[in-house]
Amino acid sequence: MIPTLRARFQQRFTPAGDGGPPDRFDRRLIAPMVLGSVLNPVNSSMIAVALVPIGSALGAPPSQTAWLVSGLYLATAVGQPVIGRLVDMFGPRRLYLIGTAMVGVAGLLGSVAPNLGALVAARVLLGFGTSAAYPAAMHLTRSEAERTGRDSPAGVLTALAVSAQTVSVIGPTLGGLLIGLGGWRTIFLVNVPLSLACLVLGALRLPKATKIAKGVNGVDRAAGSGGAPVPVARGIDLPGMALFAALLVALMVFLMKPRAEDWYLPVLALLAGAAFARRELRVPEPFIDLRVLGGNGPLLATFLRQFLSYTTAYAFLYGFTQWLEEGRGLHAAAAGLVLLPLSLTGLLVSAITGRREAVRGKLVVGSLVQIAGCAAMLTLQAGSALWLLAAIGALMGVPQGLNGLANQNALYRQADPARIGSAAGLLRTFMYLGAMAASAADAAFFQHGADTGGLHHLSLFMLAGAVLLLAVTVIDRSLGTLTPRKA
Repeated sequence: MIPTLRARFQQRFTPAGDGGPPDRFDRRLIAPMVLGSVLNPVNSSMIAVALVPIGSALGAPPSQTAWLVSGLYLATAVGQPVIGRLVDMFGPRRLYLIGTAMVGVAGLLGSVAPNLGALVAARVLLGFGTSAAYPAAMHLTRSEAERTGRDSPAGVLTALAVSAQTVSVIGPTLGGLLIGLGGWRTIFLVNVPLSLACLVLGALRLPKATKIAKGVNGVDRAAGSGGAPVPVARGIDLPGMALFAALLVALMVFLMKPRAEDWYLPVLALLAGAAFARRELRVPEPFIDLRVLGGNGPLLATFLRQFLSYTTAYAFLYGFTQWLEEGRGLHAAAAGLVLLPLSLTGLLVSAITGRREAVRGKLVVGSLVQIAGCAAMLTLQAGSALWLLAAIGALMGVPQGLNGLANQNALYRQADPARIGSAAGLLRTFMYLGAMAASAADAAFFQHGADTGGLHHLSLFMLAGAVLLLAVTVIDRSLGTLTPRKA
């Protein structure tokens, strides 16, 4: 009896990586992985129903409140691959803890921000803070496959994708309820308990270091489980990271409000991109190995599909939600409830299809449903019935439950295991690039408010992206060859 109790105690409280099941994924890792990974999507989606109340409270038009969306995505677009690279090199634990602590600080700052500028700064800090958990989770998934000698279970990847997708679509409803209970500042304050939960789970369950694979020069990125990280300072490509950041910042600032007088921004982006490519092709330990990435056409196609998928998804999330509040005249809480079918459909589709990879099939169906949803939006008017609005939301929930999961599974099969963290960060970067493009489209089509005419123009923009996604999927023959591989 006593030995049995002792064994159960040791199994429950032994730190992850110091005695996990030898042939199974250590399920103690799942809670911190999932909770940390949803910090970004929950903050990305809740803000959708808060833009109008924040604009009213702070006297800011939609063209300015759009920076609350773009600021976070700009930070995460830069931060995800940078932190992902550091995760590959030093292990996930310390980056996870630092990042989730930043989320709590950003939540506090946002809850007391006196003006829009301070609020945007809090969102930027939030973006950097939420950049650590997903690369850390993908790294842990791959390292567990190495440890067990088995291909990581589809259920683990599904849990990551389904949780992010679910939170993304539930976010507007949750945000609307929080705003109804305590005002728009509550969507910032909710990050404090979420951050504390991540810190506790991360400290108790994440391994102190993991070892996944050799680097390009045979240098270990981290020590074995429970050991101290191997300092690989020479592998930190700070100039490459800085050039990558300059490229994205210049490009995103221009996309936010394209104007002829800002011609210098795309020029700066082009110059930074050229300098970045030149450096990365010459240094022995590049931030992003362009030689490997350039030769991996299937992975590049996955990044493109991620961009297209989320351009349409986020254009709907932000644009349709703003139209519900301004064009249709609904309160933020009511708009969140109208979007509840979006949440339920996305969750149901993810749960039903999650354990089957079927990457190509999911992307084809997802893009076709996006096309149908965008066409349906063209029929909307200021007096459209609530049931029709809810039905369109439910329809758009189908690709929410398919596309992200399919792209994540594709990346796991296509990426270099030694750089799975940075590859996962890049996948999220392309998602954020899609969100930035969507935000720019919303600002362009809703220059004088979210009216019905602007919604129809936005729908045509979304329709073009969905058609292109379908074309890129159909012509990519490599999707039919993706199969589970051994660690």
